Amino acid sequence: MTPIIRPRRLRTIPAMRRMVAETRVHPSQLVWPMFVGEDAGAISSMPGVHRHDLASVVVAAHEAVDAGLGGVMLFGVPDDAHKDEQGTHGWLPEGMGQRAVAAVRDAVGDDLVVMVDTCLDEFTSHGHCGVLDERGRVDNDATLELYARMAVAQAGAGAHVVSPSGMMDGQVAAIREALDADGHADVAILAYAAKYASAFYGPFREAVASTLQGDRRTYQQDPGNRREGSREARLDLVEGADMVMVKPASHYLDVLADVAAISEVPVAAYQVSGEYAMIEAAAERGWINRRAAVEESVTSIVRAGADIVLTYWAKEMAGWLK
Repeated sequence: MTPIIRPRRLRTIPAMRRMVAETRVHPSQLVWPMFVGEDAGAISSMPGVHRHDLASVVVAAHEAVDAGLGGVMLFGVPDDAHKDEQGTHGWLPEGMGQRAVAAVRDAVGDDLVVMVDTCLDEFTSHGHCGVLDERGRVDNDATLELYARMAVAQAGAGAHVVSPSGMMDGQVAAIREALDADGHADVAILAYAAKYASAFYGPFREAVASTLQGDRRTYQQDPGNRREGSREARLDLVEGADMVMVKPASHYLDVLADVAAISEVPVAAYQVSGEYAMIEAAAERGWINRRAAVEESVTSIVRAGADIVLTYWAKEMAGWLK
């Protein structure tokens, strides 16, 4: 008699399911994004997420260490009075990004990987990721010079990782050259390699008080383009990226899997504000089980190939995983 093959035998009890699980998420894979401004406050479109001030971000950094997280990603949020056409507070020593990095490094040292967003959109009065030319479009090459200056300032403040997110052509090479020339050869670059012009960034723009008018489709990727994600990642790898990222995560798992298949460096994925807000909103209405949905969403990102996941649930999920 031919034996009946029963895969369900490996699903019978929780202990069995844990033992044979193919994909596991560990707190050290998780990075906690944090917004830091002059004043702390709630973000209405992201329940449970707050904008920090310098005092509260230090407390949060200690919590991240205690949770066993891999790192934090810091976004400086300047007051409107400090925004200008070039985004100069992005690289000035008194800029909020540099102050946030320095405060966190002073607090936790090397117990946590301190990452920082390397982009001008939070600091420009027009809200774009670079300087504008006479036609009102982002000037790629002029922006590279400012990214390089910004990365050097962030490294000088203590960042372990700088993270160019503006999708400028050549940004990784320009930053690497500037960091090395300034004595920061050990500072790593996490390249936002495949960043799409997504509808899921809306709550983030509230969090950073964005002044953007229009859109970023001339430099971020078209959501319909899959192959382009791999092409962009390859370019950043050639330029010397130490890690590459796909953003958003949950709605671009095919792109994430493609990038993971070609990358010889760690691959990150950013579970963005809109993805966070949708689950929180549905859970608040009782339509889904919140914890199960959060765990499933992050697990699916790791299953698709991410070594690192940036998620606003990082600290909370780390507690569940212990």
